[in-house]
Amino acid sequence: MYRFLIVIEKAEGNYSGYSPDLPGCVATGKTREQAARAMHQAIELHVRGLREDRLPVPKSHSVAEYVAVSASA
Repeated sequence: MYRFLIVIEKAEGNYSGYSPDLPGCVATGKTREQAARAMHQAIELHVRGLREDRLPVPKSHSVAEYVAVSASA
């Protein structure tokens, strides 16, 4: 099983997602949930294509954290 971080961002009129560990693997959706589901499908297809082409599947190295700062900073 593979695990990849995905980032979902609010765009104008929709949401877009990408994975920092899989360049070029992107998806969109009308809602955040739709974008997340679309990214899941996109990653499955991307990994399947890499394996069919006998190319290495990148290891996931990305992590995410929130940082809180004062509004007066």
